Amino acid sequence: MTVRKNQANLTADEKRRFVAAVLELKRSGRYDAFVTTHNAFIMSDTDNSERTGHRSPSFLPWHRRYLLEFERALQSVDASVALPYWDWSADRSPRAALWGPDFLGGTGRSRDGQVMDGPFAASAGNWPISVRVDGRTFLRRSLGTSVRELPTGAEVDSVLAMATYDMAPWNSASDGFRNHLEGWRGVNLHNRVHVWVGGQMATGVSPNDPVFWLHHAYVDKLWAEWQRRHPDSGYLPAAGTPDVVDLGETMKPWNDVRPADLLDHRAHYTFDTD
Repeated sequence: MTVRKNQANLTADEKRRFVAAVLELKRSGRYDAFVTTHNAFIMSDTDNSERTGHRSPSFLPWHRRYLLEFERALQSVDASVALPYWDWSADRSPRAALWGPDFLGGTGRSRDGQVMDGPFAASAGNWPISVRVDGRTFLRRSLGTSVRELPTGAEVDSVLAMATYDMAPWNSASDGFRNHLEGWRGVNLHNRVHVWVGGQMATGVSPNDPVFWLHHAYVDKLWAEWQRRHPDSGYLPAAGTPDVVDLGETMKPWNDVRPADLLDHRAHYTFDTD
Protein backbone atom coordinates (compact mmCIF):
# COMPACT_ATOMS: atom_id res chain seq x y z
CA MET A 1 0.00 0.00 0.00
CA THR A 2 1.31 3.43 -0.96
CA VAL A 3 1.95 5.74 2.00
CA ARG A 4 1.93 9.48 1.31
CA LYS A 5 4.30 11.29 3.64
CA ASN A 6 4.72 14.86 4.72
CA GLN A 7 7.43 16.28 2.48
CA ALA A 8 9.14 17.69 5.57
CA ASN A 9 9.87 14.10 6.67
CA LEU A 10 11.22 12.72 3.39
CA THR A 11 14.68 11.23 3.42
CA ALA A 12 17.31 12.46 0.97
CA ASP A 13 16.84 9.25 -1.03
CA GLU A 14 13.05 9.67 -1.14
CA LYS A 15 13.46 13.21 -2.46
CA ARG A 16 15.95 12.05 -5.06
CA ARG A 17 13.71 9.23 -6.25
CA PHE A 18 10.64 11.47 -6.47
CA VAL A 19 12.50 14.10 -8.47
CA ALA A 20 14.03 11.48 -10.77
CA ALA A 21 10.63 9.93 -11.51
CA VAL A 22 9.08 13.33 -12.23
CA LEU A 23 11.94 14.19 -14.59
CA GLU A 24 11.53 10.88 -16.40
CA LEU A 25 7.82 11.53 -16.95
CA LYS A 26 8.74 14.93 -18.35
CA ARG A 27 11.40 13.47 -20.63
CA SER A 28 8.99 10.89 -22.02
CA GLY A 29 6.22 13.42 -22.69
CA ARG A 30 3.80 11.84 -20.22
CA TYR A 31 4.07 14.76 -17.80
CA ASP A 32 2.85 17.34 -20.28
CA ALA A 33 -0.29 15.29 -20.93
CA PHE A 34 -1.28 15.87 -17.30
CA VAL A 35 -0.75 19.62 -17.72
CA THR A 36 -2.91 19.63 -20.86
CA THR A 37 -5.75 17.80 -19.09
CA HIS A 38 -5.78 20.19 -16.15
CA ASN A 39 -5.74 23.27 -18.34
CA ALA A 40 -8.62 21.96 -20.46
CA PHE A 41 -10.83 21.58 -17.39
CA ILE A 42 -9.82 24.94 -15.90
CA MET A 43 -10.89 26.58 -19.15
CA SER A 44 -14.20 24.73 -19.42
CA ASP A 45 -15.29 24.71 -15.76
CA THR A 46 -17.54 27.75 -15.30
CA ASP A 47 -20.17 28.68 -12.73
CA ASN A 48 -23.11 28.54 -15.11
CA SER A 49 -22.43 25.52 -17.29
CA GLU A 50 -21.07 21.99 -17.01
CA ARG A 51 -18.26 21.88 -14.44
CA THR A 52 -16.26 18.94 -13.20
CA GLY A 53 -12.76 19.67 -11.95
CA HIS A 54 -13.27 23.09 -10.39
CA ARG A 55 -16.00 25.35 -8.98
CA SER A 56 -18.08 22.26 -8.32
CA PRO A 57 -18.74 19.46 -5.81
CA SER A 58 -16.52 17.08 -7.76
CA PHE A 59 -13.46 19.30 -7.26
CA LEU A 60 -12.23 16.90 -4.57
CA PRO A 61 -12.96 13.48 -6.13
CA TRP A 62 -11.82 14.74 -9.56
CA HIS A 63 -8.44 15.78 -8.20
CA ARG A 64 -8.19 12.56 -6.16
CA ARG A 65 -8.46 10.52 -9.37
CA TYR A 66 -6.14 12.93 -11.20
CA LEU A 67 -3.48 12.55 -8.48
CA LEU A 68 -3.92 8.79 -8.48
CA GLU A 69 -3.23 8.71 -12.22
CA PHE A 70 -0.10 10.79 -11.72
CA GLU A 71 1.10 8.71 -8.78
CA ARG A 72 0.65 5.53 -10.80
CA ALA A 73 2.66 7.09 -13.63
CA LEU A 74 5.46 7.89 -11.17
CA GLN A 75 5.34 4.32 -9.84
CA SER A 76 5.64 2.95 -13.38
CA VAL A 77 9.07 4.62 -13.35
CA ASP A 78 10.00 3.80 -9.75
CA ALA A 79 7.66 1.61 -7.71
CA SER A 80 9.00 3.04 -4.44
CA VAL A 81 7.74 6.58 -5.13
CA ALA A 82 4.64 8.02 -3.47
CA LEU A 83 3.23 11.51 -3.71
CA PRO A 84 4.36 13.59 -0.75
CA TYR A 85 2.11 16.30 0.64
CA TRP A 86 2.98 19.88 1.57
CA ASP A 87 1.28 21.05 4.75
CA TRP A 88 1.33 24.74 3.90
CA SER A 89 -0.29 25.63 7.22
CA ALA A 90 2.95 24.47 8.90
CA ASP A 91 5.70 24.99 6.28
CA ARG A 92 4.81 28.58 5.51
CA SER A 93 8.11 30.18 4.55
CA PRO A 94 9.92 30.54 1.20
CA ARG A 95 12.92 29.27 3.17
CA ALA A 96 11.26 25.95 4.07
CA ALA A 97 13.17 22.82 3.08
CA LEU A 98 10.56 22.17 0.40
CA TRP A 99 12.14 24.94 -1.67
CA GLY A 100 15.73 23.70 -1.29
CA PRO A 101 17.95 23.03 -4.30
CA ASP A 102 17.86 19.31 -3.47
CA PHE A 103 14.10 19.14 -3.96
CA LEU A 104 11.87 21.68 -5.75
CA GLY A 105 14.17 24.69 -5.97
CA GLY A 106 13.27 28.14 -4.73
CA THR A 107 11.45 31.27 -5.80
CA GLY A 108 12.06 33.01 -9.10
CA ARG A 109 14.32 35.96 -9.81
CA SER A 110 12.67 39.36 -9.55
CA ARG A 111 12.81 40.46 -13.17
CA ASP A 112 10.97 37.55 -14.78
CA GLY A 113 10.16 34.96 -12.09
CA GLN A 114 12.57 32.38 -13.50
CA VAL A 115 13.46 29.66 -10.98
CA MET A 116 17.24 29.64 -10.82
CA ASP A 117 18.12 26.60 -8.70
CA GLY A 118 17.10 23.01 -8.20
CA PRO A 119 16.32 20.22 -10.68
CA PHE A 120 13.46 22.10 -12.38
CA ALA A 121 15.37 25.29 -13.12
CA ALA A 122 15.78 26.16 -16.79
CA SER A 123 19.55 26.10 -16.36
CA ALA A 124 19.42 22.40 -15.51
CA GLY A 125 18.00 21.76 -18.97
CA ASN A 126 15.41 19.16 -17.97
CA TRP A 127 12.25 21.20 -17.50
CA PRO A 128 11.13 23.11 -20.62
CA ILE A 129 7.61 24.50 -20.26
CA SER A 130 5.81 23.22 -23.35
CA VAL A 131 2.14 23.55 -22.38
CA ARG A 132 2.03 27.24 -21.59
CA VAL A 133 -0.06 30.40 -21.49
CA ASP A 134 2.63 32.66 -22.97
CA GLY A 135 5.97 32.45 -24.74
CA ARG A 136 8.09 31.85 -21.66
CA THR A 137 9.53 28.35 -21.62
CA PHE A 138 10.98 28.34 -18.07
CA LEU A 139 9.48 27.50 -14.69
CA ARG A 140 8.39 30.64 -12.85
CA ARG A 141 7.58 31.37 -9.19
CA SER A 142 7.15 34.43 -7.01
CA LEU A 143 6.73 32.98 -3.53
CA GLY A 144 4.78 35.25 -1.20
CA THR A 145 4.59 38.19 -3.63
CA SER A 146 0.96 38.39 -4.81
CA VAL A 147 -0.31 36.98 -1.50
CA ARG A 148 1.89 37.48 1.54
CA GLU A 149 0.60 34.78 3.89
CA LEU A 150 -0.25 31.12 3.44
CA PRO A 151 -3.31 29.78 5.28
CA THR A 152 -2.87 29.18 9.00
CA GLY A 153 -3.74 26.12 11.02
CA ALA A 154 -6.60 28.03 12.63
CA GLU A 155 -8.01 28.87 9.22
CA VAL A 156 -7.78 25.24 8.15
CA ASP A 157 -9.60 24.17 11.32
CA SER A 158 -12.36 26.70 10.68
CA VAL A 159 -13.05 25.09 7.31
CA LEU A 160 -12.78 21.53 8.64
CA ALA A 161 -15.45 22.44 11.19
CA MET A 162 -18.09 22.98 8.47
CA ALA A 163 -20.53 20.10 8.65
CA THR A 164 -22.04 20.27 5.13
CA TYR A 165 -20.00 19.10 2.16
CA ASP A 166 -21.58 21.39 -0.44
CA MET A 167 -24.86 23.08 -1.32
CA ALA A 168 -26.71 24.95 -4.05
CA PRO A 169 -25.84 26.66 -6.34
CA TRP A 170 -23.00 24.07 -6.46
CA ASN A 171 -20.44 26.52 -7.86
CA SER A 172 -18.00 29.20 -6.65
CA ALA A 173 -20.84 30.98 -4.83
CA SER A 174 -21.71 27.94 -2.69
CA ASP A 175 -21.34 27.77 1.05
CA GLY A 176 -20.07 24.62 2.75
CA PHE A 177 -16.83 22.73 3.16
CA ARG A 178 -15.91 22.08 -0.48
CA ASN A 179 -16.09 25.67 -1.65
CA HIS A 180 -14.34 27.08 1.42
CA LEU A 181 -11.55 24.55 0.94
CA GLU A 182 -11.35 25.26 -2.78
CA GLY A 183 -11.10 28.90 -1.82
CA TRP A 184 -13.84 30.84 -3.58
CA ARG A 185 -15.44 31.71 -0.26
CA GLY A 186 -14.28 32.47 3.26
CA VAL A 187 -10.65 32.24 4.36
CA ASN A 188 -9.57 30.89 0.94
CA LEU A 189 -7.36 27.85 1.33
CA HIS A 190 -6.54 26.03 -1.92
CA ASN A 191 -6.75 29.01 -4.30
CA ARG A 192 -4.64 31.20 -2.02
CA VAL A 193 -1.79 28.69 -2.08
CA HIS A 194 -1.73 28.69 -5.89
CA VAL A 195 -1.48 32.49 -5.91
CA TRP A 196 1.13 32.53 -3.10
CA VAL A 197 3.43 30.32 -5.19
CA GLY A 198 2.77 32.43 -8.29
CA GLY A 199 4.21 31.84 -11.73
CA GLN A 200 2.59 28.94 -13.56
CA MET A 201 0.87 27.88 -10.32
CA ALA A 202 -1.39 30.94 -10.66
CA THR A 203 -2.61 29.80 -14.10
CA GLY A 204 -4.53 26.92 -15.65
CA VAL A 205 -1.23 25.21 -16.47
CA SER A 206 -0.36 25.03 -12.78
CA PRO A 207 0.83 21.38 -12.91
CA ASN A 208 3.88 22.70 -14.79
CA ASP A 209 5.19 23.39 -11.28
CA PRO A 210 5.83 20.08 -9.50
CA VAL A 211 4.69 21.68 -6.23
CA PHE A 212 1.16 21.38 -7.67
CA TRP A 213 1.12 17.69 -6.77
CA LEU A 214 2.29 18.25 -3.20
CA HIS A 215 -0.25 21.04 -2.73
CA HIS A 216 -3.13 18.92 -3.99
CA ALA A 217 -1.99 15.90 -2.01
CA TYR A 218 -2.49 18.04 1.10
CA VAL A 219 -5.89 19.31 -0.11
CA ASP A 220 -6.81 15.65 -0.59
CA LYS A 221 -5.60 14.88 2.93
CA LEU A 222 -7.81 17.68 4.29
CA TRP A 223 -10.82 16.07 2.61
CA ALA A 224 -9.96 12.80 4.35
CA GLU A 225 -9.64 14.66 7.66
CA TRP A 226 -13.02 16.34 7.13
CA GLN A 227 -14.61 12.93 6.50
CA ARG A 228 -13.10 11.63 9.73
CA ARG A 229 -14.51 14.57 11.68
CA HIS A 230 -17.95 14.38 10.07
CA PRO A 231 -18.74 10.69 9.54
CA ASP A 232 -22.43 11.42 9.06
CA SER A 233 -21.88 14.04 6.35
CA GLY A 234 -21.32 12.78 2.84
CA TYR A 235 -20.74 13.95 -0.70
CA LEU A 236 -23.46 16.15 -2.13
CA PRO A 237 -25.40 16.39 -4.40
CA ALA A 238 -26.78 12.89 -4.47
CA ALA A 239 -28.79 12.88 -7.71
CA GLY A 240 -30.64 14.89 -10.31
CA THR A 241 -28.48 18.04 -10.34
CA PRO A 242 -27.84 19.70 -13.71
CA ASP A 243 -24.30 20.66 -14.81
CA VAL A 244 -22.48 19.03 -11.89
CA VAL A 245 -21.42 15.49 -11.02
CA ASP A 246 -23.79 13.74 -8.64
CA LEU A 247 -22.60 11.04 -6.24
CA GLY A 248 -23.29 8.19 -8.68
CA GLU A 249 -22.38 9.85 -11.97
CA THR A 250 -19.12 9.25 -13.80
CA MET A 251 -16.51 11.98 -14.17
CA LYS A 252 -14.81 13.14 -17.33
CA PRO A 253 -12.27 12.59 -18.81
CA TRP A 254 -12.09 9.03 -17.46
CA ASN A 255 -15.82 8.18 -17.61
CA ASP A 256 -15.22 5.08 -15.53
CA VAL A 257 -15.19 6.48 -12.00
CA ARG A 258 -17.81 8.16 -9.79
CA PRO A 259 -17.40 10.28 -6.70
CA ALA A 260 -18.93 7.33 -4.84
CA ASP A 261 -15.92 5.22 -5.88
CA LEU A 262 -13.41 7.67 -4.41
CA LEU A 263 -14.80 8.50 -1.00
CA ASP A 264 -12.35 6.29 0.91
CA HIS A 265 -8.72 7.08 0.11
CA ARG A 266 -7.61 4.00 2.05
CA ALA A 267 -8.66 1.81 -0.87
CA HIS A 268 -5.77 3.35 -2.81
CA TYR A 269 -3.20 4.75 -0.34
CA THR A 270 -2.80 5.89 3.23
CA PHE A 271 -1.28 8.98 4.80
CA ASP A 272 1.53 8.83 7.31
CA THR A 273 -0.89 10.15 9.93
CA ASP A 274 -3.66 7.56 9.35
